[in-house]
Amino acid sequence: MSMNLEREKAVHPHSQLTTTKNSNVSKILFGATVISMLVALFFIFIFSAEEATMGAAQKIFYFHVSSAWLAFMAFFVTFVFSILFLVKRKRIFDTYAYISAEIGVVFTVIVLTTGPIWAKSSWNTWWVWEPRLITTLILFFIYIAYIMIRQMDGAWDKKARLASVFGIIGFADVPIVFFAIRWWQTKFHPIVFGEGASQSGGGIESSMLAALLITITAFTILYSYLLHTGVSFENMKIKVERFKEKLREDMEK
Repeated sequence: MSMNLEREKAVHPHSQLTTTKNSNVSKILFGATVISMLVALFFIFIFSAEEATMGAAQKIFYFHVSSAWLAFMAFFVTFVFSILFLVKRKRIFDTYAYISAEIGVVFTVIVLTTGPIWAKSSWNTWWVWEPRLITTLILFFIYIAYIMIRQMDGAWDKKARLASVFGIIGFADVPIVFFAIRWWQTKFHPIVFGEGASQSGGGIESSMLAALLITITAFTILYSYLLHTGVSFENMKIKVERFKEKLREDMEK
């Protein structure tokens, strides 16, 4: 009994230091998120020029594109940490992959929501079965399946291995989504950036470009905050589960 108490006392200071550090990082990221979002809103609604054809409805473009960027980045992080988990077998890598996938799914939903709203004002239709929309929808279902695997019953390591393979294979759809409008040219999704015969972009006005880059930066900071907070909560959940398991074993002795 006394040995257990001494062990708890020895571990406690380090645990307290880690908690304090995580709390400080979380506060910094939260503050940076709030400030960057306010700056982005200023650039979107006040600084940037209004599009001549669509008018104010075009403003949703900044949220739509930034959400797509964040979803792609989140799935890339899942891809990287899934590989690291399969190589190193460390649970922290699996945690980062899982939380990032959850964030990616949320922002893919935002993409699939803001897209039809924007489409209604520009195309006069909510949905068109064209390459980019179809591949984005497929991407959404791939990572929904990834999360469902993580929610299955069974040992965490087996679920993590299966999910990691799924996360790695699923990422193959991300470049397909991005290049869809270049590979299969359609009249609905215009190419804004790029040069050359197959990547001829229409360009973007300088104030709009500034607003877009600042909004993407703000969303990236938001992602960092959500990832850090999500991993912290998941680690606490893992610690509680381990404590419950240990308590159950002690009661059975």
